[in-house]
Formats: sequence, C-alpha cells, structure tokens
Amino acid sequence: MLEIGHAPGNALFGKYEIGRLLGCGAFAKVYHARNLRTGLSVAVKVINKKKLPSLTMMSNVKREISIMSRLNHPYIVKLYEVLATKTKIYVVMEFVKGGELFAKVAKGRFTEDLSRKYFQQLISAVGYCHSRGIFHRDLKPENLLLDDNGNLKVSDFGLSAVTDQIRADGMLHTLCGTPAYVAPEILSKKGYDGAKVDVWSCGVILFVMNAGYLPFNDPNLMAMYRKIYSGEFRCPKWMSSDMKRFISRLLDTNPVTRISLDEILKDPWFRKGYKEPKFHEEQPKDDAQASSSKLNAFDLISFSSGLNLSGLLDESHDYGERFILRESPEKLVEKVEQLGKGERMKVKKKKQWGVELEGKEGISGVAIEVYQLTDELVVVETKRTGSDAQWYKELWNNKLRPALVGN
Repeated sequence: MLEIGHAPGNALFGKYEIGRLLGCGAFAKVYHARNLRTGLSVAVKVINKKKLPSLTMMSNVKREISIMSRLNHPYIVKLYEVLATKTKIYVVMEFVKGGELFAKVAKGRFTEDLSRKYFQQLISAVGYCHSRGIFHRDLKPENLLLDDNGNLKVSDFGLSAVTDQIRADGMLHTLCGTPAYVAPEILSKKGYDGAKVDVWSCGVILFVMNAGYLPFNDPNLMAMYRKIYSGEFRCPKWMSSDMKRFISRLLDTNPVTRISLDEILKDPWFRKGYKEPKFHEEQPKDDAQASSSKLNAFDLISFSSGLNLSGLLDESHDYGERFILRESPEKLVEKVEQLGKGERMKVKKKKQWGVELEGKEGISGVAIEVYQLTDELVVVETKRTGSDAQWYKELWNNKLRPALVGN
C-alpha cells in the first residue's frame, strides 16, 4: 500500500491524487498522479528508503534529484518537487504520456528522417547537460520518453556524473552504463571523458533507431565487449552513405578522434532540418563554470522548503542553521576563527570559506560554510559535527550566533 502524507483523504500530502502504477523496480515505484489544485498530470516516483540496498544507491538517488533540479530544457523530464516522510521519498516529475522510445522502436525501425529528428532532440538535451558539467552515462532508448507531441524527453539521471567527480587526471573512473551502449574506454577501466562516453551512447541509439537492432550484440557478454572494444559492427544496406559516415564518427573506438558535440552540430547529415529549441533559461549559462564558492541555481532551490534535500536520505538531521547575511565571506571566517581560538577550540580551515571548530576530546564540534550569494550577500551554513548536541546549542545560542549575526 502506498504510504501517504499526513493529510485527510487519499491525497499525498493533500496535494496529489495518486492513480495507477506506471512501473516499479527493486526499491522504487512510479505512479500516475494528479495535482488537485491545478489538475496537472504528474508522475510520482516513490522511493522506499528502507529498501535501498546500500549507501551508494542512496547517493545515486540524491544525485538524480539534485541533477534534475538543475535542469530546465524542453527535451528533459522536469522535476517539480520532492516530498518526504520518515520512510519514503516522493519525487514529483513531469508525466510523459507517450512511453519509452524503446517500446516504439521495438515495433519497427524508424525512417532516416524520424531517426534524425529524435537524434537532434537528444543531442540538444545532452549538449545542454554537458554545458552544465553533467554527463548522463546511461543513455539508451529505455531512458528516452516520448510526449504527446512526439517529442523526446531524457530521463533517469541516477548514473549521471557531475564535474566534481572528475579526478585529477581529468577523467571519470566509475564503471557504469548498460552493456550494449557502453563506450569501449569504460571497459578499459583507465578513466574516460564523460562527454565522449555520452556521444558514443548517442551513436548506438541512432543506429538502433534506423537499423532496428543493436550494432554490438552477442549472447556472450565478453564476446559483445570484444566487439565494442574493436568497433566491430555493420550498417544495414538501407542506411544512406551520409548516415553511415556519420555513425562511423560517433562509434569511433578512439575517444580522442571521436566526433565531439560541437562537430556534431556542424555535420551536414545532422543539420538537415535542424532547429535549436527556444525556451526560457532559468539560470546563467556559465553556471557550471562558476567558482565553487558561488551558488548555482540548484543550491538556491535547495535552500527553499520545497527542495531542501538535507533530511531526505537520513533518518536523523544533524542540528544546524542556514541564514543570509550582508557581510564579506573573509570577515565571517575571521570571526569564526577568532571565536574558536578564544574558546580554546581546535580550528581547522576548509575549502575557500569554511571552518571547523572542534571542542572537548572530539565529541563536540561545528562546521561553518560560507557561500557567495550575490556581490553583497552570503549564505552561512552551520552544522553540528560532534555527538554533543547540548554543547552545540549552547555555543550557537550564546556565542556563535551573536558573533556572526550581531545579536
């Protein structure tokens, strides 16, 4: 039975009328629902925290929520809000009526023009993600949905990587993806470029749409991996020479020479009938390149009650505060350091504008992070790091808050 929020009747949190089951997995179910106020159809992913098999899976759930919160693109499934109870997380998303692209292509291969249309929409969405430092890493027809108008929507960001997961060598190192769509460099386990991996998967998807079958397939998994690694595939006879040439550039086993997204956008086969979608951009285009001390759109959203993820995945909250001040980050950090030294606490600097204060024998502590909101405003976040809650409350009420806020 679906656990609902504390509200009268059958409505989830008094907001959503839950309908039929759309799909289910090991730890999550997706339901059709209706917003009682607006009448809008939505999809609600219900995640059972107790069934999450590992901390890694919890991390994937949190990552998917945080990534989807950053994205606003016509060919990407929209996240509306996140709700939670003690045992469940409810992810309220755009309802995409047309189902999976996989189901449609399973009924018969697409024409070259239709394949190109969906591929253009896919590249538009993928390029948007890459420009924000997000790499999907599990692109496949099952993760591509179709709306009422026959337009494509990218979903399922559970395996996505963001730029802060890139190691010092500039590469990602997590082994992930679906076997038939995985790039050869992932199999080598030597690190890979997330953008080039997504381009490879897009190439496999394009091949499947027009051919009606996979370019690399074998009942023996290792044999299939060998074909992927060596780039061993054949295009069907009905595929045009221009499309064959284009696919060979997408499925180049060498990521260095593989076609890039910028080159895709200039390719004559791709450009036929291409129109870049126009939509309202809700965050600055250079957001992904912003300094780590600056807040991006998701950070701002997460400070609001609707999408504060701080307590969604943990049974208990660390005691903490978050507030906005008109003060320089340097001045605030200096105040915290002076307070810590005056109280004879161990002072440890973190990142650019972060400080940790450690009290008696390590059982009491507090971490302070300062984020630049605008040129004049900052967000200050304090969090208890030790087990002594009473110590934290007394420090916060009597010394830390007056030192920072001035009252």
